[in-house]
Order: sequence, then structure tokens, then C-alpha cells
Amino acid sequence: MIARGEMLGPEQPVILHMLDIPPAEVLNGVKMELVDAAFPLLRGILATTDVVEACDGVNIAVMVGGFPRRNGIDRDTMSKNVSMYKAQASALEKHAAPNCKVLVVANPANTNALILKEFAPSIPEKNITCLTRLDHNRALGQISERLNVHVSDVKNVIIWGNHFSTQYPDVYHAKVVTRGRDKPARELIADDKWLNNEFITTVRQRGAVITKAHKLPSPLSVASSACDHIRDWALGTPKGTWVSMGVYADGSYGIPTGLIYSFPVTCRNGEWKIVQGLAIDQFSRGKMDAAAKELVEEKRLAYSCL
Repeated sequence: MIARGEMLGPEQPVILHMLDIPPAEVLNGVKMELVDAAFPLLRGILATTDVVEACDGVNIAVMVGGFPRRNGIDRDTMSKNVSMYKAQASALEKHAAPNCKVLVVANPANTNALILKEFAPSIPEKNITCLTRLDHNRALGQISERLNVHVSDVKNVIIWGNHFSTQYPDVYHAKVVTRGRDKPARELIADDKWLNNEFITTVRQRGAVITKAHKLPSPLSVASSACDHIRDWALGTPKGTWVSMGVYADGSYGIPTGLIYSFPVTCRNGEWKIVQGLAIDQFSRGKMDAAAKELVEEKRLAYSCL
């Protein structure tokens, strides 16, 4: 997807730095396939197990490695992720391009991004994000299926909080294009029971359901969402549309500073900005605060492993 221009546009040449743990036979196979595909935009490929070599001069870092949690976060899992992200953050700090943009994909994504921020202090906090676009896209997909409309006609859902069990997929501000006009998604769905229960659970648990269905995680949708995240960050969000990104909390919507938390954002000129002034009802407030509470606990556990 990157080599085809789906991340940075059809005019932007790219050089791929791919990092793996030893042995790297898998990466060498990927490298050969990329060569064979003869992508016009692909100007170079590096496949390595050396984190310093991988980070050297990079403008965009997509961090996909990590020790995944299962039913929750324990000290052993967090300790392994702290060790990994400490080493990779240090390499980015010393060797990446000065304005490198970082997207953390590996779970626990929010807290892994926070660890990376801790050990890469010269990278601006606005340049360290985590992936909640996958959940955002899943929410769009569920609404489009429910209303039998094309997914491109649905916009402005929100993923608040964590990429885990407390994340809150919010449709209070979502719109659906119908006969050329924007209409509220909640009004068209007209089923608060479904929206406040099954819809939220489906989006939260979609990854586990996909894994059970074909015995693998969801690499296609994850990769596509990572491309979406970087593309909108680098090239801008369409007018009248926002997307969900895990970003450093600045106190907006009462979320404590010092967390990486998913907010609705718009992007322009390579910068993101949290959408302000959205009305928050009591139901949403409770869900947003629960997500913040979970992230505070993850942060406490992570810092205890430093």
C-alpha cells in the first residue's frame, strides 16, 4: 500500500526501511516481492534487524512490533513492551529525521506510544500518535451496513479513549449523506438500544471476532487503517470531516493531560488539531471517563516497569 502511493499520495516517492527481529528471512522475502512488483514510487528498500539502521533518517515511523495483551494488561506484558519501546524510541531520538512522525500500531497502542514519548523527548509530543483509525473505520462500516448505504456516505463517528475494552465508539455527531444532504446517523438508525449496546460491543470486539473467523488477526484492515491515518495526517482531512487519532491529551473534554487518548481531529499542513466544542451527553461522559481511567492505570503500570 505504501509503495503504491496509498499512504502518501500518487506523486510521493518512498524509501522503505523494514525492521524485524532475527532471523529476518521473512523480511527478505517481502523485499524480493517488492522488487518484483516494480512499483514506480518505490526508490529504495532496506530490510534489517538493526534498529539504529532502520531508524536512520526516517520521516515516518510506523511501529507494528509489540507483545500483545490478551484479556488484560499484566506486569509481564507491560515490562516486555517497555523494554522494546525504550530501545526503539532511543534509536528514533538519535537517528530519525528531526520532524519524524510516529504512529504506534502494536497494542497496547496508547501506552506503547506514551512509553515511546518518554524515551524520545526531542520528538515533539504532537508527532507521536497511536492507531484508533481501525476502530473508527469499523464504526463507519457497522453504520453503513445497518443503513444499507455506502461507507463513503458515513462520516464523523468518534473513537474516544483506548484501543481496548473501554474504547467508546460515539455516533452522536455522526452524519450520513442522504439525497445529497447530511442527516444525523442516530436519527436514521432510530434504535438507541442497538447504538448504546450491540454497536459498541461489536466495534470493540471486532478484532477478536475476525481472528476467530479465519484463525488469523486482521492484517489487511490494520494496514489499510494505518495508511489512512498517515495519509490524512500528512495530506489533510476532507473539509467538514474529522477522523479519530490517539494523540497527547491537552485537557480537552476533561481528559487528563499526560495520556495518549483518542479524540476526533482534523488535519491540515501536516498537523492535527482536536475538534473542540462538541456537546457531550451524560452517557458519553461516563464512557469517556471510563476509558481515561483505564489509561491512567495502564500508565501507572508502565511507569512502574521503567
